[in-house]
Amino acid sequence: MGMRKMAVLLLTIASSPCLPAKDWNQFRGPGGQGHFKSGDLPLKWNRKDSVDWKTELPGKAWSSPISVGKTLVLTNAIEKEGEGLELEALALDLENGESKWKVTLFSYDNTPRIHKKNSHASPTPFYDGERIFVHFGNMGTACLSTEGKVVWKKRYDYSPVHGSGCSPVVHGDLLLFSADGAKNPSLYALDKKTGEVRWKANRESEAKRKFSFCTPLVISHKGKEQIISPASDYVFSYDLQGKQLWKSYYPGGYSVVPRPVFENGMVYVSSGYDRPTLYAVRVGGKGEVTDTHVVWKRSKSVPHNSSPVLVRISDENTLLFMAADSGVVSCLDARTGELKWMERVAGSCSGSLLYAAGRIYLTDEAGSSFVFRATSKYELLAKNELEERTLATPIPVADGLVLRTEKAIWKIGK
Repeated sequence: MGMRKMAVLLLTIASSPCLPAKDWNQFRGPGGQGHFKSGDLPLKWNRKDSVDWKTELPGKAWSSPISVGKTLVLTNAIEKEGEGLELEALALDLENGESKWKVTLFSYDNTPRIHKKNSHASPTPFYDGERIFVHFGNMGTACLSTEGKVVWKKRYDYSPVHGSGCSPVVHGDLLLFSADGAKNPSLYALDKKTGEVRWKANRESEAKRKFSFCTPLVISHKGKEQIISPASDYVFSYDLQGKQLWKSYYPGGYSVVPRPVFENGMVYVSSGYDRPTLYAVRVGGKGEVTDTHVVWKRSKSVPHNSSPVLVRISDENTLLFMAADSGVVSCLDARTGELKWMERVAGSCSGSLLYAAGRIYLTDEAGSSFVFRATSKYELLAKNELEERTLATPIPVADGLVLRTEKAIWKIGK
Protein backbone atom coordinates (compact mmCIF):
# COMPACT_ATOMS: atom_id res chain seq x y z
CA MET A 1 0.00 0.00 0.00
CA GLY A 2 1.37 3.42 -0.98
CA MET A 3 1.96 6.13 1.60
CA ARG A 4 -0.83 8.29 0.20
CA LYS A 5 -3.39 5.47 0.41
CA MET A 6 -2.19 4.61 3.89
CA ALA A 7 -2.60 8.24 4.99
CA VAL A 8 -6.15 8.37 3.60
CA LEU A 9 -7.02 5.12 5.37
CA LEU A 10 -5.60 6.28 8.71
CA LEU A 11 -7.40 9.63 8.40
CA THR A 12 -10.69 7.86 7.71
CA ILE A 13 -10.26 5.55 10.70
CA ALA A 14 -9.25 8.38 13.01
CA SER A 15 -12.21 10.57 12.06
CA SER A 16 -14.87 7.83 12.34
CA PRO A 17 -16.57 6.59 15.52
CA CYS A 18 -15.79 2.98 16.42
CA LEU A 19 -18.48 0.74 14.92
CA PRO A 20 -18.67 -2.86 16.21
CA ALA A 21 -17.95 -5.30 13.39
CA LYS A 22 -21.30 -7.10 13.68
CA ASP A 23 -23.56 -4.02 13.78
CA TRP A 24 -25.80 -3.78 10.71
CA ASN A 25 -25.82 0.00 10.95
CA GLN A 26 -27.67 1.26 7.86
CA PHE A 27 -29.74 0.31 4.82
CA ARG A 28 -27.83 -2.65 3.30
CA GLY A 29 -25.34 -2.76 6.19
CA PRO A 30 -21.77 -1.48 6.67
CA GLY A 31 -20.61 -0.05 3.35
CA GLY A 32 -24.21 0.04 2.09
CA GLN A 33 -23.84 -2.79 -0.43
CA GLY A 34 -25.58 -5.76 1.17
CA HIS A 35 -22.55 -7.76 2.38
CA PHE A 36 -22.51 -9.65 5.70
CA LYS A 37 -18.92 -10.54 6.59
CA SER A 38 -19.34 -11.93 10.11
CA GLY A 39 -20.25 -15.56 9.41
CA ASP A 40 -23.04 -17.57 7.87
CA LEU A 41 -26.81 -17.19 8.27
CA PRO A 42 -29.73 -19.57 8.74
CA LEU A 43 -30.51 -21.69 5.70
CA LYS A 44 -33.99 -23.06 6.45
CA TRP A 45 -36.95 -21.79 8.48
CA ASN A 46 -40.74 -21.38 8.47
CA ARG A 47 -43.42 -19.85 10.74
CA LYS A 48 -42.73 -22.44 13.45
CA ASP A 49 -39.23 -23.81 12.99
CA SER A 50 -36.10 -21.79 13.82
CA VAL A 51 -38.12 -18.76 15.01
CA ASP A 52 -36.36 -17.45 18.14
CA TRP A 53 -39.05 -14.83 18.71
CA LYS A 54 -41.76 -12.83 17.00
CA THR A 55 -42.88 -9.36 18.11
CA GLU A 56 -46.06 -7.94 16.65
CA LEU A 57 -46.15 -4.22 15.89
CA PRO A 58 -49.04 -1.88 15.10
CA GLY A 59 -48.91 0.56 12.21
CA LYS A 60 -47.30 0.19 8.81
CA ALA A 61 -43.65 0.63 7.90
CA TRP A 62 -41.27 -0.83 5.33
CA SER A 63 -38.01 0.44 6.79
CA SER A 64 -35.53 -2.27 7.73
CA PRO A 65 -34.29 -2.45 11.32
CA ILE A 66 -30.65 -1.81 12.17
CA SER A 67 -28.64 -3.53 14.89
CA VAL A 68 -26.89 -1.52 17.60
CA GLY A 69 -25.08 -4.00 19.81
CA LYS A 70 -27.77 -6.25 21.29
CA THR A 71 -30.56 -3.89 20.26
CA LEU A 72 -32.69 -3.57 17.13
CA VAL A 73 -33.67 -0.01 16.19
CA LEU A 74 -36.44 0.71 13.71
CA THR A 75 -38.99 3.31 12.69
CA ASN A 76 -42.76 3.04 12.52
CA ALA A 77 -45.79 5.01 11.36
CA ILE A 78 -49.06 4.84 13.28
CA GLU A 79 -52.20 6.07 11.52
CA LYS A 80 -55.07 6.65 13.94
CA GLU A 81 -58.49 7.03 12.38
CA GLY A 82 -59.59 10.61 12.86
CA GLU A 83 -56.47 11.36 14.91
CA GLY A 84 -53.80 11.79 12.25
CA LEU A 85 -50.34 10.27 12.01
CA GLU A 86 -47.54 9.55 14.48
CA LEU A 87 -43.97 8.85 13.38
CA GLU A 88 -41.82 7.03 15.89
CA ALA A 89 -38.54 5.28 16.55
CA LEU A 90 -38.34 2.24 18.79
CA ALA A 91 -35.88 -0.34 20.06
CA LEU A 92 -36.28 -4.07 20.68
CA ASP A 93 -34.04 -6.40 22.66
CA LEU A 94 -32.29 -8.62 20.13
CA GLU A 95 -32.27 -11.50 22.60
CA ASN A 96 -36.03 -11.74 23.14
CA GLY A 97 -37.84 -9.11 21.06
CA GLU A 98 -39.07 -7.16 24.08
CA SER A 99 -39.43 -3.38 23.91
CA LYS A 100 -36.50 -1.35 25.29
CA TRP A 101 -37.73 2.14 24.40
CA LYS A 102 -40.05 4.01 22.06
CA VAL A 103 -40.29 7.70 21.21
CA THR A 104 -42.84 9.61 19.12
CA LEU A 105 -40.87 12.12 17.06
CA PHE A 106 -43.42 13.82 14.80
CA SER A 107 -47.23 14.06 14.89
CA TYR A 108 -49.59 15.29 12.17
CA ASP A 109 -53.31 15.97 12.20
CA ASN A 110 -53.62 14.99 8.55
CA THR A 111 -52.05 11.98 6.85
CA PRO A 112 -50.46 12.79 3.46
CA ARG A 113 -51.31 10.63 0.46
CA ILE A 114 -48.63 8.18 -0.62
CA HIS A 115 -48.26 5.34 -3.11
CA LYS A 116 -50.13 2.19 -2.07
CA LYS A 117 -46.87 0.23 -1.87
CA ASN A 118 -45.10 2.87 0.20
CA SER A 119 -45.33 3.63 3.91
CA HIS A 120 -44.79 6.77 5.98
CA ALA A 121 -41.75 5.08 7.55
CA SER A 122 -39.85 3.51 4.66
CA PRO A 123 -36.33 4.98 5.14
CA THR A 124 -34.03 2.80 7.27
CA PRO A 125 -32.19 4.42 10.24
CA PHE A 126 -28.41 4.95 10.38
CA TYR A 127 -26.09 4.33 13.36
CA ASP A 128 -22.67 6.00 13.21
CA GLY A 129 -21.19 4.35 16.30
CA GLU A 130 -22.43 7.11 18.61
CA ARG A 131 -25.87 8.35 17.53
CA ILE A 132 -28.90 7.04 15.68
CA PHE A 133 -30.34 9.05 12.78
CA VAL A 134 -33.90 8.56 11.53
CA HIS A 135 -35.54 10.14 8.51
CA PHE A 136 -39.16 10.41 7.39
CA GLY A 137 -38.56 12.48 4.25
CA ASN A 138 -40.05 15.97 4.41
CA MET A 139 -42.05 14.92 7.48
CA GLY A 140 -39.02 15.03 9.75
CA THR A 141 -35.45 14.00 10.52
CA ALA A 142 -34.04 13.33 13.97
CA CYS A 143 -30.89 12.38 15.85
CA LEU A 144 -31.21 10.12 18.92
CA SER A 145 -28.98 8.67 21.57
CA THR A 146 -28.77 4.88 21.81
CA GLU A 147 -31.22 5.15 24.74
CA GLY A 148 -33.82 6.90 22.58
CA LYS A 149 -33.22 10.46 23.85
CA VAL A 150 -33.75 13.16 21.22
CA VAL A 151 -30.56 15.09 20.44
CA TRP A 152 -32.20 17.18 17.71
CA LYS A 153 -35.10 16.97 15.30
CA LYS A 154 -35.98 19.13 12.30
CA ARG A 155 -38.04 19.33 9.12
CA TYR A 156 -36.76 20.22 5.64
CA ASP A 157 -39.13 21.67 3.09
CA TYR A 158 -39.48 19.79 -0.18
CA SER A 159 -42.34 18.15 -2.07
CA PRO A 160 -42.09 14.36 -2.39
CA VAL A 161 -44.29 12.45 -4.82
CA HIS A 162 -45.83 9.17 -3.56
CA GLY A 163 -44.12 9.61 -0.17
CA SER A 164 -40.47 9.19 0.79
CA GLY A 165 -38.01 6.33 0.40
CA CYS A 166 -34.41 7.55 0.63
CA SER A 167 -32.58 6.34 3.74
CA PRO A 168 -30.17 8.71 5.53
CA VAL A 169 -26.41 8.24 5.16
CA VAL A 170 -23.78 9.51 7.60
CA HIS A 171 -20.25 10.10 6.37
CA GLY A 172 -17.77 11.92 8.57
CA ASP A 173 -19.66 14.85 10.07
CA LEU A 174 -22.29 14.95 7.30
CA LEU A 175 -25.80 13.51 7.22
CA LEU A 176 -26.85 13.00 3.60
CA PHE A 177 -30.22 12.36 1.98
CA SER A 178 -31.76 12.93 -1.43
CA ALA A 179 -34.79 15.20 -1.81
CA ASP A 180 -36.00 14.44 -5.32
CA GLY A 181 -39.61 15.59 -5.30
CA ALA A 182 -42.03 17.30 -7.64
CA LYS A 183 -39.77 20.33 -8.05
CA ASN A 184 -36.25 21.53 -7.27
CA PRO A 185 -34.72 18.05 -6.81
CA SER A 186 -31.55 18.10 -4.72
CA LEU A 187 -29.14 16.34 -2.38
CA TYR A 188 -28.96 17.62 1.21
CA ALA A 189 -25.93 17.54 3.49
CA LEU A 190 -26.56 18.36 7.16
CA ASP A 191 -24.24 18.86 10.09
CA LYS A 192 -24.95 15.59 11.88
CA LYS A 193 -24.35 17.17 15.31
CA THR A 194 -26.95 19.93 14.92
CA GLY A 195 -29.14 19.16 11.90
CA GLU A 196 -28.23 22.47 10.28
CA VAL A 197 -27.92 22.46 6.48
CA ARG A 198 -24.25 22.50 5.43
CA TRP A 199 -25.02 22.53 1.74
CA LYS A 200 -27.66 21.57 -0.80
CA ALA A 201 -26.72 20.43 -4.30
CA ASN A 202 -29.42 21.18 -6.88
CA ARG A 203 -29.70 18.64 -9.69
CA GLU A 204 -28.44 19.83 -13.08
CA SER A 205 -31.26 18.14 -14.95
CA GLU A 206 -34.36 19.02 -16.96
CA ALA A 207 -36.15 15.74 -16.14
CA LYS A 208 -39.89 15.87 -16.83
CA ARG A 209 -40.62 13.61 -13.85
CA LYS A 210 -38.29 14.86 -11.17
CA PHE A 211 -39.15 12.52 -8.30
CA SER A 212 -36.93 9.65 -7.17
CA PHE A 213 -36.22 7.77 -3.94
CA CYS A 214 -32.63 6.58 -4.14
CA THR A 215 -30.28 6.30 -1.15
CA PRO A 216 -26.83 7.75 -2.00
CA LEU A 217 -23.60 5.75 -1.71
CA VAL A 218 -20.25 7.23 -0.64
CA ILE A 219 -17.29 5.62 -2.40
CA SER A 220 -13.54 6.13 -2.50
CA HIS A 221 -11.74 6.06 -5.86
CA LYS A 222 -8.01 6.69 -6.22
CA GLY A 223 -7.88 8.24 -2.76
CA LYS A 224 -10.78 10.65 -3.35
CA GLU A 225 -14.26 10.29 -1.96
CA GLN A 226 -17.42 10.75 -4.02
CA ILE A 227 -21.13 10.74 -3.23
CA ILE A 228 -22.93 8.66 -5.86
CA SER A 229 -26.53 9.86 -6.03
CA PRO A 230 -28.90 8.53 -8.73
CA ALA A 231 -31.90 10.75 -9.53
CA SER A 232 -34.30 11.27 -12.43
CA ASP A 233 -32.55 11.25 -15.84
CA TYR A 234 -29.02 11.14 -14.36
CA VAL A 235 -26.74 9.52 -11.86
CA PHE A 236 -24.71 12.30 -10.21
CA SER A 237 -21.38 12.32 -8.43
CA TYR A 238 -20.52 15.02 -5.87
CA ASP A 239 -17.53 15.72 -3.67
CA LEU A 240 -18.01 16.14 0.08
CA GLN A 241 -18.47 19.91 -0.35
CA GLY A 242 -21.42 19.45 -2.70
CA LYS A 243 -19.58 20.22 -5.94
CA GLN A 244 -20.79 18.13 -8.87
CA LEU A 245 -17.95 16.03 -10.27
CA TRP A 246 -19.72 14.19 -13.08
CA LYS A 247 -23.08 12.96 -14.28
CA SER A 248 -24.24 10.21 -16.63
CA TYR A 249 -27.54 10.25 -18.51
CA TYR A 250 -30.24 7.58 -18.68
CA PRO A 251 -33.04 8.87 -20.94
CA GLY A 252 -36.42 9.25 -19.29
CA GLY A 253 -35.49 7.46 -16.05
CA TYR A 254 -37.46 8.52 -12.97
CA SER A 255 -38.72 7.15 -9.63
CA VAL A 256 -35.28 5.61 -9.13
CA VAL A 257 -35.19 3.35 -6.05
CA PRO A 258 -32.32 0.78 -6.12
CA ARG A 259 -29.24 1.86 -4.20
CA PRO A 260 -26.11 1.78 -6.42
CA VAL A 261 -23.23 -0.64 -5.87
CA PHE A 262 -19.53 -0.11 -6.55
CA GLU A 263 -16.64 -2.39 -7.56
CA ASN A 264 -13.87 -2.55 -10.18
CA GLY A 265 -13.84 1.26 -10.49
CA MET A 266 -17.46 1.18 -11.71
CA VAL A 267 -20.82 2.06 -10.20
CA TYR A 268 -23.89 0.06 -11.18
CA VAL A 269 -27.18 1.96 -11.26
CA SER A 270 -30.75 1.25 -12.33
CA SER A 271 -32.56 3.97 -14.27
CA GLY A 272 -35.91 3.34 -12.54
CA TYR A 273 -39.30 3.62 -14.23
CA ASP A 274 -40.84 3.02 -16.71
CA ARG A 275 -38.52 0.41 -18.20
CA PRO A 276 -35.37 0.21 -16.09
CA THR A 277 -31.91 -0.20 -17.58
CA LEU A 278 -28.86 -1.19 -15.55
CA TYR A 279 -25.79 0.93 -16.34
CA ALA A 280 -22.17 0.19 -15.48
CA VAL A 281 -20.40 3.56 -15.32
CA ARG A 282 -16.68 4.12 -14.76
CA VAL A 283 -16.07 6.68 -12.03
CA GLY A 284 -13.35 9.30 -12.21
CA GLY A 285 -14.64 11.40 -15.09
CA LYS A 286 -15.52 15.09 -15.17
CA GLY A 287 -18.70 16.79 -16.35
CA GLU A 288 -21.03 14.90 -18.69
CA VAL A 289 -19.57 11.37 -19.05
CA THR A 290 -22.36 9.45 -20.77
CA ASP A 291 -20.48 9.00 -24.05
CA THR A 292 -17.12 8.22 -22.47
CA HIS A 293 -17.67 6.27 -19.24
CA VAL A 294 -20.67 3.95 -19.72
CA VAL A 295 -19.03 0.53 -20.04
CA TRP A 296 -22.15 -1.57 -20.61
CA LYS A 297 -25.89 -1.55 -20.06
CA ARG A 298 -28.70 -4.09 -19.87
CA SER A 299 -32.47 -3.64 -20.09
CA LYS A 300 -33.83 -7.17 -19.62
CA SER A 301 -35.25 -8.09 -16.18
CA VAL A 302 -33.76 -5.09 -14.37
CA PRO A 303 -35.21 -4.09 -10.97
CA HIS A 304 -37.38 -1.06 -10.36
CA ASN A 305 -37.03 -1.42 -6.58
CA SER A 306 -34.60 -4.10 -5.39
CA SER A 307 -30.91 -3.16 -5.03
CA PRO A 308 -28.35 -5.52 -6.64
CA VAL A 309 -25.38 -7.13 -4.95
CA LEU A 310 -21.81 -7.68 -6.16
CA VAL A 311 -19.76 -10.75 -5.26
CA ARG A 312 -16.03 -10.83 -5.96
CA ILE A 313 -15.06 -14.40 -6.87
CA SER A 314 -11.42 -13.54 -7.66
CA ASP A 315 -9.34 -10.50 -8.63
CA GLU A 316 -10.47 -10.99 -12.23
CA ASN A 317 -14.02 -12.19 -11.65
CA THR A 318 -16.89 -10.28 -10.02
CA LEU A 319 -20.51 -11.33 -10.36
CA LEU A 320 -23.51 -9.01 -10.16
CA PHE A 321 -26.85 -10.41 -8.97
CA MET A 322 -30.13 -8.53 -9.39
CA ALA A 323 -33.80 -9.35 -8.83
CA ALA A 324 -36.42 -7.83 -11.10
CA ASP A 325 -39.80 -6.87 -9.62
CA SER A 326 -41.23 -9.98 -11.31
CA GLY A 327 -38.96 -12.28 -9.26
CA VAL A 328 -36.60 -13.05 -12.15
CA VAL A 329 -33.01 -13.12 -10.87
CA SER A 330 -30.04 -12.52 -13.17
CA CYS A 331 -26.35 -13.22 -12.65
CA LEU A 332 -24.00 -11.11 -14.78
CA ASP A 333 -20.27 -10.69 -15.24
CA ALA A 334 -19.87 -7.31 -13.55
CA ARG A 335 -16.97 -6.27 -15.77
CA THR A 336 -18.59 -7.01 -19.14
CA GLY A 337 -22.33 -7.40 -18.53
CA GLU A 338 -22.27 -10.94 -19.93
CA LEU A 339 -25.26 -12.97 -18.73
CA LYS A 340 -24.30 -16.07 -16.72
CA TRP A 341 -27.80 -17.20 -15.82
CA MET A 342 -31.36 -15.91 -15.47
CA GLU A 343 -34.10 -17.75 -13.53
CA ARG A 344 -37.56 -17.01 -12.19
CA VAL A 345 -36.75 -17.52 -8.52
CA ALA A 346 -39.38 -15.63 -6.52
CA GLY A 347 -42.71 -13.87 -6.69
CA SER A 348 -43.01 -10.07 -6.84
CA CYS A 349 -39.94 -8.47 -5.25
CA SER A 350 -39.23 -5.14 -3.56
CA GLY A 351 -36.62 -6.03 -0.92
CA SER A 352 -32.92 -5.94 -1.78
CA LEU A 353 -30.47 -8.81 -2.12
CA LEU A 354 -28.22 -9.90 0.76
CA TYR A 355 -24.90 -11.76 0.46
CA ALA A 356 -23.39 -13.92 3.21
CA ALA A 357 -20.92 -16.83 3.19
CA GLY A 358 -21.27 -17.73 -0.47
CA ARG A 359 -25.07 -17.41 -0.51
CA ILE A 360 -27.59 -14.86 -1.78
CA TYR A 361 -30.77 -14.20 0.22
CA LEU A 362 -33.91 -12.78 -1.42
CA THR A 363 -37.32 -12.25 0.20
CA ASP A 364 -40.35 -11.59 -1.99
CA GLU A 365 -43.49 -9.60 -1.18
CA ALA A 366 -45.42 -12.70 -0.07
CA GLY A 367 -42.87 -13.36 2.68
CA SER A 368 -41.08 -16.23 0.92
CA SER A 369 -37.30 -16.19 1.28
CA PHE A 370 -35.04 -17.86 -1.27
CA VAL A 371 -31.43 -18.84 -0.70
CA PHE A 372 -29.18 -19.65 -3.66
CA ARG A 373 -25.47 -20.00 -4.26
CA ALA A 374 -23.52 -16.90 -5.29
CA THR A 375 -21.96 -18.61 -8.29
CA SER A 376 -22.10 -18.42 -12.07
CA LYS A 377 -24.35 -21.52 -12.12
CA TYR A 378 -27.82 -21.31 -10.56
CA GLU A 379 -28.41 -23.55 -7.55
CA LEU A 380 -31.35 -22.98 -5.21
CA LEU A 381 -30.54 -24.10 -1.67
CA ALA A 382 -33.77 -23.34 0.19
CA LYS A 383 -37.21 -21.77 0.03
CA ASN A 384 -38.61 -20.53 3.34
CA GLU A 385 -42.18 -19.39 4.04
CA LEU A 386 -43.36 -16.88 6.64
CA GLU A 387 -46.67 -16.41 4.81
CA GLU A 388 -46.89 -12.73 5.65
CA ARG A 389 -46.51 -9.76 3.30
CA THR A 390 -43.28 -7.78 3.33
CA LEU A 391 -41.55 -5.11 1.26
CA ALA A 392 -38.65 -4.69 3.69
CA THR A 393 -35.11 -6.04 3.28
CA PRO A 394 -33.98 -8.69 5.82
CA ILE A 395 -30.98 -7.93 8.02
CA PRO A 396 -28.33 -10.31 9.36
CA VAL A 397 -27.37 -10.38 13.03
CA ALA A 398 -24.64 -12.26 14.87
CA ASP A 399 -26.70 -15.41 15.49
CA GLY A 400 -29.40 -15.25 12.86
CA LEU A 401 -31.58 -13.16 10.59
CA VAL A 402 -34.25 -10.52 11.27
CA LEU A 403 -37.21 -10.01 8.95
CA ARG A 404 -39.87 -7.33 9.07
CA THR A 405 -43.30 -8.27 7.79
CA GLU A 406 -46.54 -6.33 7.62
CA LYS A 407 -47.49 -7.21 11.19
CA ALA A 408 -44.36 -8.28 13.03
CA ILE A 409 -40.60 -8.48 13.50
CA TRP A 410 -39.24 -12.04 13.27
CA LYS A 411 -35.90 -13.27 14.63
CA ILE A 412 -34.73 -16.42 12.83
CA GLY A 413 -32.05 -18.47 14.61
CA LYS A 414 -29.40 -20.75 13.17
